[in-house]
Amino acid sequence: MPFPRPFLSPQPATVLFAPKAFVFLSCRRATMSAPHDAANPSSQDALQTPGNYPVPLSPPLPAISKHIELARAMSASSKSSLFSLSRNDVVYEDEWLVVVNKPQGVYCESVLESAPQLLCDSAESVAETRTKQPELHLANRLDRDTSGLMIITKSHKVAAKLVKAFTDHKVSKTYIARCLGSAPKWERITLKSGHGRSKFGAWRVYAASDVGRTLPGGSMVRDMETSFEILSVNGQGSYEEPSEFKKDEANVVVVEEKAVIDGDAKKDEILVRARPRSGRTHQIRLHCQYLGISIRGDVKYEGVYEWKGTTYDSHELHAESLSLEHPVTGLPVMFRAPVPSWASQAFQH
Repeated sequence: MPFPRPFLSPQPATVLFAPKAFVFLSCRRATMSAPHDAANPSSQDALQTPGNYPVPLSPPLPAISKHIELARAMSASSKSSLFSLSRNDVVYEDEWLVVVNKPQGVYCESVLESAPQLLCDSAESVAETRTKQPELHLANRLDRDTSGLMIITKSHKVAAKLVKAFTDHKVSKTYIARCLGSAPKWERITLKSGHGRSKFGAWRVYAASDVGRTLPGGSMVRDMETSFEILSVNGQGSYEEPSEFKKDEANVVVVEEKAVIDGDAKKDEILVRARPRSGRTHQIRLHCQYLGISIRGDVKYEGVYEWKGTTYDSHELHAESLSLEHPVTGLPVMFRAPVPSWASQAFQH
Protein backbone atom coordinates (compact mmCIF):
# COMPACT_ATOMS: atom_id res chain seq x y z
CA MET A 1 0.00 0.00 0.00
CA PRO A 2 1.62 3.33 -1.02
CA PHE A 3 2.35 5.80 1.74
CA PRO A 4 -0.03 8.81 1.41
CA ARG A 5 1.62 11.94 0.14
CA PRO A 6 0.58 15.36 1.47
CA PHE A 7 0.05 18.28 -0.88
CA LEU A 8 2.22 21.26 -0.17
CA SER A 9 0.15 24.26 0.76
CA PRO A 10 1.20 27.91 1.02
CA GLN A 11 -0.42 27.95 4.47
CA PRO A 12 1.63 26.88 7.49
CA ALA A 13 -0.49 23.76 7.83
CA THR A 14 1.11 20.65 9.26
CA VAL A 15 0.64 16.95 8.65
CA LEU A 16 2.54 14.61 10.91
CA PHE A 17 2.98 10.86 10.62
CA ALA A 18 3.55 9.62 14.13
CA PRO A 19 5.79 6.70 15.05
CA LYS A 20 3.01 5.23 17.14
CA ALA A 21 -0.68 5.60 17.64
CA PHE A 22 -1.99 8.41 19.82
CA VAL A 23 -3.58 6.75 22.83
CA PHE A 24 -5.20 8.51 25.75
CA LEU A 25 -5.14 6.44 28.94
CA SER A 26 -8.25 6.53 31.07
CA CYS A 27 -7.74 7.80 34.59
CA ARG A 28 -9.41 7.17 37.91
CA ARG A 29 -12.41 9.44 38.36
CA ALA A 30 -12.06 12.06 41.06
CA THR A 31 -15.42 13.55 41.88
CA MET A 32 -15.49 17.18 42.97
CA SER A 33 -19.19 17.48 43.69
CA ALA A 34 -21.72 16.56 46.29
CA PRO A 35 -22.39 12.81 46.57
CA HIS A 36 -25.50 11.60 44.79
CA ASP A 37 -28.18 9.93 46.88
CA ALA A 38 -29.59 6.93 45.04
CA ALA A 39 -32.62 7.01 47.31
CA ASN A 40 -33.45 10.56 46.31
CA PRO A 41 -36.43 10.74 43.91
CA SER A 42 -34.35 12.93 41.58
CA SER A 43 -31.84 10.14 40.97
CA GLN A 44 -31.51 8.46 37.57
CA ASP A 45 -33.00 5.28 39.03
CA ALA A 46 -36.19 7.02 40.10
CA LEU A 47 -39.49 6.32 38.37
CA GLN A 48 -39.74 8.62 35.35
CA THR A 49 -42.88 10.76 35.30
CA PRO A 50 -43.84 13.78 33.16
CA GLY A 51 -43.12 16.06 36.12
CA ASN A 52 -39.84 14.40 37.00
CA TYR A 53 -37.61 15.32 34.09
CA PRO A 54 -33.94 16.12 34.68
CA VAL A 55 -33.29 19.78 35.45
CA PRO A 56 -30.71 21.53 33.24
CA LEU A 57 -27.76 23.01 35.11
CA SER A 58 -26.75 25.62 32.54
CA PRO A 59 -28.79 28.81 31.89
CA PRO A 60 -31.40 29.15 29.13
CA LEU A 61 -30.46 31.01 25.95
CA PRO A 62 -30.07 34.78 26.49
CA ALA A 63 -32.86 36.87 24.95
CA ILE A 64 -30.36 38.78 22.79
CA SER A 65 -29.12 35.60 21.13
CA LYS A 66 -32.23 34.98 19.00
CA HIS A 67 -31.92 38.20 17.00
CA ILE A 68 -28.13 37.97 16.65
CA GLU A 69 -28.18 34.29 15.66
CA LEU A 70 -30.80 35.00 12.98
CA ALA A 71 -28.65 37.78 11.52
CA ARG A 72 -25.58 35.52 11.59
CA ALA A 73 -27.48 32.70 9.88
CA MET A 74 -28.60 35.01 7.08
CA SER A 75 -25.06 36.32 6.64
CA ALA A 76 -23.67 32.76 6.59
CA SER A 77 -26.24 31.69 3.98
CA SER A 78 -25.11 34.49 1.70
CA LYS A 79 -21.41 33.80 2.34
CA SER A 80 -21.85 30.05 1.88
CA SER A 81 -23.66 30.45 -1.44
CA LEU A 82 -20.57 32.21 -2.83
CA PHE A 83 -18.00 30.01 -1.11
CA SER A 84 -15.52 27.94 -3.11
CA LEU A 85 -12.70 25.82 -1.75
CA SER A 86 -9.23 26.72 -2.94
CA ARG A 87 -5.87 24.98 -2.77
CA ASN A 88 -5.00 27.31 0.12
CA ASP A 89 -7.73 25.60 2.15
CA VAL A 90 -6.23 22.11 1.67
CA VAL A 91 -4.23 20.77 4.58
CA TYR A 92 -3.72 17.26 3.17
CA GLU A 93 -4.88 15.10 0.28
CA ASP A 94 -4.33 11.56 -0.94
CA GLU A 95 -6.32 9.24 -3.20
CA TRP A 96 -8.78 8.39 -0.40
CA LEU A 97 -9.49 11.65 1.41
CA VAL A 98 -8.88 15.39 1.56
CA VAL A 99 -8.52 17.44 4.75
CA VAL A 100 -9.53 21.10 4.52
CA ASN A 101 -9.46 24.15 6.80
CA LYS A 102 -13.04 25.49 6.95
CA PRO A 103 -13.39 29.25 7.51
CA GLN A 104 -15.76 30.87 10.02
CA GLY A 105 -19.32 31.62 8.91
CA VAL A 106 -19.58 28.90 6.25
CA TYR A 107 -21.89 25.89 6.43
CA CYS A 108 -20.37 22.40 6.14
CA GLU A 109 -22.67 21.54 3.24
CA SER A 110 -21.20 24.38 1.18
CA VAL A 111 -17.70 23.06 1.81
CA LEU A 112 -18.75 19.63 0.55
CA GLU A 113 -20.58 21.08 -2.46
CA SER A 114 -17.47 22.95 -3.60
CA ALA A 115 -15.16 19.94 -3.18
CA PRO A 116 -15.80 18.35 -6.64
CA GLN A 117 -14.58 21.46 -8.44
CA LEU A 118 -11.50 21.59 -6.22
CA LEU A 119 -10.66 17.98 -7.07
CA CYS A 120 -11.27 18.53 -10.78
CA ASP A 121 -8.87 21.46 -10.72
CA SER A 122 -6.18 19.29 -9.16
CA ALA A 123 -3.71 18.05 -11.78
CA GLU A 124 -3.21 14.82 -9.86
CA SER A 125 -6.94 14.14 -9.61
CA VAL A 126 -7.91 14.90 -13.22
CA ALA A 127 -7.19 11.45 -14.65
CA GLU A 128 -9.05 9.72 -11.82
CA THR A 129 -12.00 12.11 -12.05
CA ARG A 130 -12.41 11.43 -15.78
CA THR A 131 -12.72 7.72 -15.23
CA LYS A 132 -14.69 7.71 -12.00
CA GLN A 133 -16.45 10.49 -10.14
CA PRO A 134 -15.43 10.44 -6.44
CA GLU A 135 -18.18 9.61 -3.92
CA LEU A 136 -17.63 12.53 -1.57
CA HIS A 137 -18.78 12.46 2.06
CA LEU A 138 -18.21 14.54 5.19
CA ALA A 139 -16.50 12.44 7.85
CA ASN A 140 -17.00 15.11 10.52
CA ARG A 141 -18.95 18.33 10.89
CA LEU A 142 -18.31 21.72 12.47
CA ASP A 143 -20.71 24.41 13.66
CA ARG A 144 -21.36 27.22 11.20
CA ASP A 145 -19.10 29.70 12.99
CA THR A 146 -16.42 27.21 14.05
CA SER A 147 -13.37 27.18 11.80
CA GLY A 148 -10.84 24.40 11.32
CA LEU A 149 -10.31 20.85 10.15
CA MET A 150 -12.86 18.84 8.19
CA ILE A 151 -12.24 15.51 6.47
CA ILE A 152 -13.90 14.77 3.12
CA THR A 153 -13.69 11.17 1.95
CA LYS A 154 -13.68 10.06 -1.69
CA SER A 155 -15.55 6.74 -1.40
CA HIS A 156 -18.42 5.16 0.53
CA LYS A 157 -16.10 2.55 2.02
CA VAL A 158 -13.61 5.04 3.42
CA ALA A 159 -16.49 7.23 4.64
CA ALA A 160 -17.98 4.33 6.60
CA LYS A 161 -14.63 3.58 8.27
CA LEU A 162 -14.00 7.19 9.28
CA VAL A 163 -17.53 7.84 10.50
CA LYS A 164 -17.24 4.73 12.68
CA ALA A 165 -13.87 5.95 14.00
CA PHE A 166 -15.43 9.27 15.01
CA THR A 167 -18.50 7.56 16.50
CA ASP A 168 -16.35 5.13 18.49
CA HIS A 169 -14.19 8.03 19.78
CA LYS A 170 -11.09 6.64 18.02
CA VAL A 171 -10.22 10.12 16.71
CA SER A 172 -8.42 12.50 19.07
CA LYS A 173 -9.44 16.14 18.53
CA THR A 174 -8.16 19.44 19.86
CA TYR A 175 -9.75 22.87 19.60
CA ILE A 176 -8.59 26.31 20.66
CA ALA A 177 -11.00 28.96 21.94
CA ARG A 178 -10.65 32.56 23.05
CA CYS A 179 -12.75 33.11 26.14
CA LEU A 180 -13.70 35.86 28.60
CA GLY A 181 -14.18 35.36 32.32
CA SER A 182 -12.40 35.34 35.62
CA ALA A 183 -8.98 33.69 35.16
CA PRO A 184 -9.28 30.07 36.37
CA LYS A 185 -7.15 28.87 39.27
CA TRP A 186 -6.53 25.62 37.40
CA GLU A 187 -4.07 25.03 34.56
CA ARG A 188 -5.75 21.81 33.45
CA ILE A 189 -9.20 20.46 34.20
CA THR A 190 -11.55 17.74 32.96
CA LEU A 191 -15.30 18.25 33.07
CA LYS A 192 -17.78 15.34 33.03
CA SER A 193 -21.49 16.05 32.73
CA GLY A 194 -24.73 15.15 31.03
CA HIS A 195 -25.85 16.69 27.72
CA GLY A 196 -29.28 17.03 26.17
CA ARG A 197 -32.07 19.20 24.79
CA SER A 198 -34.20 21.09 27.29
CA LYS A 199 -37.97 21.54 27.13
CA PHE A 200 -37.62 24.34 24.59
CA GLY A 201 -35.12 22.54 22.35
CA ALA A 202 -31.92 24.26 23.46
CA TRP A 203 -28.79 22.24 24.25
CA ARG A 204 -28.00 22.33 27.97
CA VAL A 205 -25.64 20.87 30.54
CA TYR A 206 -27.17 18.24 32.86
CA ALA A 207 -25.87 16.42 35.92
CA ALA A 208 -23.62 13.44 35.24
CA SER A 209 -26.00 11.31 37.31
CA ASP A 210 -28.83 12.20 34.90
CA VAL A 211 -27.17 10.35 32.00
CA GLY A 212 -29.68 7.84 30.62
CA ARG A 213 -32.77 9.68 31.85
CA THR A 214 -35.52 10.75 29.44
CA LEU A 215 -36.01 14.40 28.49
CA PRO A 216 -39.31 16.16 27.60
CA GLY A 217 -38.83 15.69 23.84
CA GLY A 218 -38.28 11.94 24.21
CA SER A 219 -34.49 12.00 23.83
CA MET A 220 -32.12 10.97 26.61
CA VAL A 221 -29.37 12.68 28.55
CA ARG A 222 -26.02 11.52 27.21
CA ASP A 223 -22.55 11.69 28.72
CA MET A 224 -20.21 14.56 27.84
CA GLU A 225 -16.52 14.94 28.76
CA THR A 226 -14.02 17.67 27.87
CA SER A 227 -10.47 18.31 29.04
CA PHE A 228 -9.15 21.89 29.06
CA GLU A 229 -5.75 23.49 29.45
CA ILE A 230 -4.89 27.18 29.73
CA LEU A 231 -2.61 28.54 27.01
CA SER A 232 -2.63 32.23 27.94
CA VAL A 233 -4.29 34.76 30.25
CA ASN A 234 -4.31 38.43 29.22
CA GLY A 235 -1.49 37.82 26.75
CA GLN A 236 0.72 36.01 29.25
CA GLY A 237 1.57 32.55 27.94
CA SER A 238 2.89 30.79 24.88
CA TYR A 239 1.43 28.66 22.14
CA GLU A 240 2.51 25.03 22.23
CA GLU A 241 1.74 22.47 19.57
CA PRO A 242 -0.93 19.92 20.58
CA SER A 243 0.49 16.72 22.04
CA GLU A 244 -0.70 13.72 24.01
CA PHE A 245 -2.71 14.96 26.95
CA LYS A 246 -2.16 13.52 30.42
CA LYS A 247 -5.27 13.99 32.49
CA ASP A 248 -4.80 15.55 35.93
CA GLU A 249 -6.52 12.97 38.13
CA ALA A 250 -6.82 15.44 41.00
CA ASN A 251 -8.75 17.94 38.87
CA VAL A 252 -11.65 15.99 37.37
CA VAL A 253 -15.00 17.68 38.00
CA VAL A 254 -18.11 15.50 37.84
CA VAL A 255 -20.97 17.94 37.39
CA GLU A 256 -23.92 17.51 39.76
CA GLU A 257 -24.92 21.08 40.61
CA LYS A 258 -25.31 24.45 38.93
CA ALA A 259 -22.10 26.40 38.62
CA VAL A 260 -21.64 29.45 40.85
CA ILE A 261 -20.31 32.29 38.67
CA ASP A 262 -19.52 35.78 39.93
CA GLY A 263 -20.89 38.02 37.20
CA ASP A 264 -19.21 41.10 38.69
CA ALA A 265 -15.72 39.59 38.77
CA LYS A 266 -12.94 41.05 36.60
CA LYS A 267 -13.06 39.78 33.02
CA ASP A 268 -9.83 38.25 31.75
CA GLU A 269 -8.99 37.24 28.19
CA ILE A 270 -8.21 33.53 28.20
CA LEU A 271 -7.01 31.23 25.43
CA VAL A 272 -7.76 27.57 26.10
CA ARG A 273 -7.17 24.28 24.34
CA ALA A 274 -10.05 21.81 24.57
CA ARG A 275 -10.02 18.06 24.02
CA PRO A 276 -13.55 16.65 23.74
CA ARG A 277 -13.72 12.96 24.68
CA SER A 278 -17.25 12.74 23.32
CA GLY A 279 -18.74 14.46 20.30
CA ARG A 280 -21.88 16.18 21.56
CA THR A 281 -23.45 19.16 19.84
CA HIS A 282 -21.97 22.46 21.13
CA GLN A 283 -19.99 20.46 23.71
CA ILE A 284 -17.01 22.80 24.14
CA ARG A 285 -19.22 25.88 24.04
CA LEU A 286 -21.47 24.49 26.78
CA HIS A 287 -18.59 23.41 29.00
CA CYS A 288 -16.84 26.78 28.63
CA GLN A 289 -20.09 28.45 29.70
CA TYR A 290 -20.38 26.14 32.71
CA LEU A 291 -16.80 26.98 33.75
CA GLY A 292 -17.60 30.70 33.61
CA ILE A 293 -15.33 31.37 30.62
CA SER A 294 -17.78 31.65 27.72
CA ILE A 295 -16.23 31.84 24.26
CA ARG A 296 -15.88 35.36 22.91
CA GLY A 297 -18.68 36.14 20.48
CA ASP A 298 -20.73 33.06 21.48
CA VAL A 299 -23.93 34.93 22.34
CA LYS A 300 -25.93 31.69 22.52
CA TYR A 301 -23.92 30.61 25.57
CA GLU A 302 -23.37 33.96 27.31
CA GLY A 303 -20.32 35.01 25.32
CA VAL A 304 -19.87 38.75 24.76
CA TYR A 305 -21.28 40.33 21.60
CA GLU A 306 -19.19 43.47 22.05
CA TRP A 307 -15.87 43.83 23.86
CA LYS A 308 -13.58 46.85 24.10
CA GLY A 309 -15.25 48.56 21.17
CA THR A 310 -15.26 45.51 18.89
CA THR A 311 -18.46 43.75 17.81
CA TYR A 312 -18.16 40.05 17.02
CA ASP A 313 -20.02 38.45 14.14
CA SER A 314 -19.10 34.89 15.19
CA HIS A 315 -17.61 32.93 18.07
CA GLU A 316 -13.88 32.26 18.30
CA LEU A 317 -13.53 28.48 18.27
CA HIS A 318 -11.16 26.60 15.97
CA ALA A 319 -10.77 22.86 15.25
CA GLU A 320 -7.01 22.73 15.62
CA SER A 321 -5.93 19.10 15.15
CA LEU A 322 -7.11 15.56 14.38
CA SER A 323 -5.16 12.42 15.30
CA LEU A 324 -6.29 9.06 13.96
CA GLU A 325 -5.35 5.89 12.14
CA HIS A 326 -5.53 6.37 8.39
CA PRO A 327 -8.66 4.46 7.25
CA VAL A 328 -6.78 2.65 4.44
CA THR A 329 -3.09 2.45 5.34
CA GLY A 330 -3.66 2.03 9.07
CA LEU A 331 -0.79 4.44 9.78
CA PRO A 332 -1.23 6.92 12.66
CA VAL A 333 -1.48 10.48 11.34
CA MET A 334 -2.02 13.91 12.83
CA PHE A 335 -3.48 16.80 10.81
CA ARG A 336 -2.99 20.36 12.06
CA ALA A 337 -4.69 23.50 10.79
CA PRO A 338 -3.06 26.94 10.69
CA VAL A 339 -3.65 29.02 13.81
CA PRO A 340 -6.29 31.74 13.19
CA SER A 341 -5.33 35.39 13.64
CA TRP A 342 -7.50 35.86 16.74
CA ALA A 343 -5.54 33.10 18.50
CA SER A 344 -2.18 34.61 17.56
CA GLN A 345 -3.36 37.98 18.89
CA ALA A 346 -4.04 36.37 22.28
CA PHE A 347 -0.28 36.25 22.88
CA GLN A 348 0.33 39.89 22.05
CA HIS A 349 0.74 42.09 25.11
